[in-house]
Amino acid sequence: MSSVSRPAAKQDTATHTMATDSYALSECWTIGERICAALMPFIAVVEVLMLAVTGCFSYCPCSIIQNHKRTYTAKDFASLADETRFTVNEVEALHVLFKRLSSSLIDDGLIQKEELQLALFQTPNGKNLFLDRVFDVFDEKRNGVIEFDDFVHALGVFHPYAPIDEKIDFAFKLYDLRRTGFIEPEEVKQMVVAILMEFDMNLPDNLLEAIVDKTIADVDKDNDGKISKKDWKAFVGRNPSLLINMTLPHLKDITSVFPSFIFKTEAKL
Repeated sequence: MSSVSRPAAKQDTATHTMATDSYALSECWTIGERICAALMPFIAVVEVLMLAVTGCFSYCPCSIIQNHKRTYTAKDFASLADETRFTVNEVEALHVLFKRLSSSLIDDGLIQKEELQLALFQTPNGKNLFLDRVFDVFDEKRNGVIEFDDFVHALGVFHPYAPIDEKIDFAFKLYDLRRTGFIEPEEVKQMVVAILMEFDMNLPDNLLEAIVDKTIADVDKDNDGKISKKDWKAFVGRNPSLLINMTLPHLKDITSVFPSFIFKTEAKL
């Protein structure tokens, strides 16, 4: 009896293993189908940033390096309001938030990457892909810091009234790690690994590659092995729910959400 049952047991084990692998692959392909919609880690960084600088950020360094910083005038606030969907009062409110964040380590009127890291994670040290991408996209001038106008312009993309095309373009930039104008397989892989690490997950290489291949196949409609802006826009057009996380409702009237920041503006309305 035992000589018959052992092969049967091995067969059952093999069948179970194959079923498990098949299920895992299926689950990973489901992740792959949605990986381009995985904006939540990025948007979470932006939302946590807003919360951090509106009250949750309580870091008080023993000494802050003082540097010369630009002074913004009522005219500057009015200009930024004209360039975005924010009112002048809302731009002033954002400036208060910006000053709180930009003075946490160096009081120079600029947000350093370490200051963004400190606000989000209570430490200026460490590496985080999502933080790096948000910082890089906010840094419009590519000068290694976030200036106030950069800050307002970037947050403006998340405004409920911002055009869909702006949201699509911003989301694409988050994934275009090398700024080549394309999202390539290696970049998708980096994103997948980073997302899995956020959940303390580790997948075998074959399943990881399956996710990447499935993701590229779903979005790359011209079959050139990478995702172009045209591919991405078409994909979002077929899946409009992807942009839900690209809107932060409280930006519609930030002075109502944070009433302590209501100002009697000197700017001409």
